[in-house]
Amino acid sequence: MAGTKILLKKGRDESLRRFHPWVFSGAVARVEGAEPAEGDVVAVYSAAGECLGCGHYQVGSITVRMLAFGSPALLPDFWEERLRAALEARKAFGLHGSAATNCYRLVHGEGDGLPGLIIDFYAGVCVLQAHSAGMFRSRERIAAALQKVYGEPLLAVYDKSAATAPFKAGLELADGYLWRALELESGAATMPEFVLENGHKFAVDWENGQKTGFFLDQRENRALVERYAKGRRVLNLFCYTGGFSIYALAGGALSVDSVDSSTRAMEMTDRNVALLQADAKKEPLAPHISHCCDALDFLHGAPEGQYDLMIVDPPAFAKHRGAIPNALRAYRRLNADAIAKVAPGGFVFTFSCSQAVEKQAFTLAVFSAAAETGRRVKILARLGQPADHAINIYHPEGEYLKGLLLYVE
Repeated sequence: MAGTKILLKKGRDESLRRFHPWVFSGAVARVEGAEPAEGDVVAVYSAAGECLGCGHYQVGSITVRMLAFGSPALLPDFWEERLRAALEARKAFGLHGSAATNCYRLVHGEGDGLPGLIIDFYAGVCVLQAHSAGMFRSRERIAAALQKVYGEPLLAVYDKSAATAPFKAGLELADGYLWRALELESGAATMPEFVLENGHKFAVDWENGQKTGFFLDQRENRALVERYAKGRRVLNLFCYTGGFSIYALAGGALSVDSVDSSTRAMEMTDRNVALLQADAKKEPLAPHISHCCDALDFLHGAPEGQYDLMIVDPPAFAKHRGAIPNALRAYRRLNADAIAKVAPGGFVFTFSCSQAVEKQAFTLAVFSAAAETGRRVKILARLGQPADHAINIYHPEGEYLKGLLLYVE
């Protein structure tokens, strides 16, 4: 709402002066001007009346997500400028324009100065997810800015915010295309059948799949699995569409078992294995078996020593701070089972994507799991998210993916 001011309590502006992008409800003294609706751009002022910046207003513990510092309103070219900066960063990271990889995260919320917004790029299609009312209400402007930033290489912009935008904000939530190129409408061009990641082909279902269709944040960790897979029997738990499995097969694994409780995920895994087999041509792949069942039950029932390399990449066990104790217990049980079952001289790649669980707490849970088994365990590497899932140095909360590569004697 133009002219709406959020005034902070005395002494509650320090985090904004350090460019942290959140204004918590407890820091707000009062609202001046018209009562803002959720998603409005509001100006934020210190108790002394100094303009600290502006951002999207929302009801909840985070009252304002800051978009610009020092200015009471967004400039006319704000969206284009911010998206262009994000694309230039992906060029600098060696992602945009790569012959081997044509899928990446263009916008990672606070990491790219756009709190509440995720945009993933899949071979010409941008998939947008709004996690705030402000970003949802801005999606048409975002789609228009994407067309200017990408130009002809952009085929479509798909909005997949129905499951992520705040449902209590009174928004009309429905997934769908915000824009398609004329070539698609006329039939002169088609949607990509697959994307490339480090030269490997993956089918991506951004309309019906989890998140935006593919877990782009594990790209570098998948490549690490490929390096370790040769001559090993691999178990990929919570495999989703088989990303780690494809890399393991490409790396020369003796066998790969992929496990997920989703029938749709296992169908996509089999499709991706078929794409890899087609590229392998005369060289047959190692045996691959898809298991559509509960990953915890499968691991618990697996014989000791059956696998030389395990990938343990569960969904977020803690989506809020209140769930942390239960999540840490779940991580401990899961990792104890994996460490106990992996063959001597084997490897365990274990992860947590729970933003609420801090890196040290996750490491301690895995340490407790290892101690419970009594086996000798070494940490070979600490793993995390890639450069396109950028972490704003002023917003350390953006570091959500954490992992360990373990060697078990």
